[in-house]
Amino acid sequence: MDLALRPYRSVLYIPGSKERALDKARGLPVDAIIFDLEDAVSPAEKPAAREALGAALGAGGYGLRTRIVRINGLDTEWGEADAKAADAMDCDAVLLPKVEDPAQLDALAKLTDKPLWAMMETPKGMLNAAAIGAHPRLAGMVMGTNDLAKELNARFRADRLPMLTSLQLCLLAAKASGCIIVDGVYNAFKDDAGLQAECAQGRDMGFDGKTLIHPAQVEIANAAFAPSEGEIELAQRQIAAFEAAEAEGQGVAVVDGKIVENLHVVTAKSVLAKADAIAAMGA
Repeated sequence: MDLALRPYRSVLYIPGSKERALDKARGLPVDAIIFDLEDAVSPAEKPAAREALGAALGAGGYGLRTRIVRINGLDTEWGEADAKAADAMDCDAVLLPKVEDPAQLDALAKLTDKPLWAMMETPKGMLNAAAIGAHPRLAGMVMGTNDLAKELNARFRADRLPMLTSLQLCLLAAKASGCIIVDGVYNAFKDDAGLQAECAQGRDMGFDGKTLIHPAQVEIANAAFAPSEGEIELAQRQIAAFEAAEAEGQGVAVVDGKIVENLHVVTAKSVLAKADAIAAMGA
C-alpha cells in the first residue's frame, strides 16, 4: 500500500517486552502499532525488550499495519542503542519521545535511515511545533497528552479545553508540512462513551487517528476516523455533479443546495481514497 494513503485511525501501543502482546497484535484490526521500548518497559528489561521486538518484527505477520518503534530518548543510556537496533528492524518508522526542537531529530537521523516520528508532549515542544514539523525527515507526530497535562498542571476536562491550544499548534504544524498526526490516548479504556466523544472531537479537529492503550478501544477509533456511509455517498455525488457541470462548461455545481467547487472535489476524492485504503486493510 502507498505509504501516503495508509490509514491511521487506530494506533495501538504495545510493550516491546511482552511476547504475548507482540503476538496478539498480529491479529488485531488496528491500522498502526507503536512498539514501545520507552515507558512500557522497565530499565532492567530494556536490552531484552530490544531483542524480543527485533525478533517479533523479523518474524513478520503484521500485514499492512504501520509498524512504529518508540525508542528511549537519546539523552538516556538506552536511546542510542535503541535507535541503532530499530534501524535494523523490519519497521516503518522510529518514534522519538519528548521532541522539543529539530536538533533532536537531526541527532536521530544520524542513527537511522527510517522515517522519523516525533512525540509532542512538552510545553517547549508545543512552542517549537512548526520547526519540528518542518524537519525534512519527519513523517508523523504523536500527541503525548498525558505527559503534556502533567507539564501544564492541567486538570482533566471532558472538553479538553486546557489542551486545545497545544493540540491545534501541532495540528497546524503537521498539516503545513504534510505529516501524519495522531491524537493522544484516552485513559479510561472501559468508558466507551467518553472515548467516542474524544475521538469525535479529534476527528473534527483534523487528526488522522487516535493512539490507544487497549484493544477494547480499537473498534470505536476505527469507526470514528473512517468516512461514514453518508460522507462516502456525498463525495460520490459531489464528484459526479462537478464532472457533469464541467462537461457543460461550468466551473461550479450544486449538490443539496450547496455550491461544489474544485476544492470540494479534492476533498471528496480524498474521502473516497481513504475509504478504499481502509477497505484494503480489511477492517
